Amino acid sequence: MINFNIAQWRAWAPGLESVDDWQAWSRQPVALAASDAAPDVSFLPAMQRRRLSRLARMAFSVAWPLAEGRPDLPLVFISRHGETPRTFEILKDLAADQPLSPTQFSLSVHNAVIGLWSIMRGETSEMTALAATGDGLEHGMLEAVALLNEGAPAVLLVITEEQPPQVYAPWVDDVPFPYAVGLLLTCGDDWQLDLSSAPAPMAGSDWPHALDLLRTLLSNDTTCQHAWKNRLWTWQRNR
Repeated sequence: MINFNIAQWRAWAPGLESVDDWQAWSRQPVALAASDAAPDVSFLPAMQRRRLSRLARMAFSVAWPLAEGRPDLPLVFISRHGETPRTFEILKDLAADQPLSPTQFSLSVHNAVIGLWSIMRGETSEMTALAATGDGLEHGMLEAVALLNEGAPAVLLVITEEQPPQVYAPWVDDVPFPYAVGLLLTCGDDWQLDLSSAPAPMAGSDWPHALDLLRTLLSNDTTCQHAWKNRLWTWQRNR
């Protein structure tokens, strides 16, 4: 069992930006229509914005406001699938015997987002990029709470997924639409997260677990459960 506080949160998806937008969606969750919309990152200089994919823009849009006024803020970045649109374009170039772009390759690796974050913010504190499977959010929480226990006054956790290219549809079915969720975590016991063994296979949720947790944050519910393989994670709100 681990304990922590969720001091602040932010989230983004196409058409869902404000708390009111997310409150309305959480009451009647629906899959969003395909969209090329991207979050506003005009707080960054234009030359820096040009390097950011939509995945990176989503991460920056939720993380930047949470990091304001907090120097030396450790970051835990989570994405199960990462930069699938970039990597797919690279694979297409390989298949066509075309030369590869070094820039595209360097920005497609899984820790590219935290590298860009470090450069653009001049941030040198601890940063971790995780690519866990269906319970990556929970593994990210374990990493974040370990940093809190080591003395960090706060830790920024960001989880984001991009809509994969259609060719991946037979294998990737857990991203109903692009989204990003940022959590500013501090020490405390407002929340606890427990891990137990699932007694039997449990039905999965219709939504990525980060969005189920967001629905819990926006409601009066005190418990949120997530089953993955033989692991059962229980989030408990104490206050």
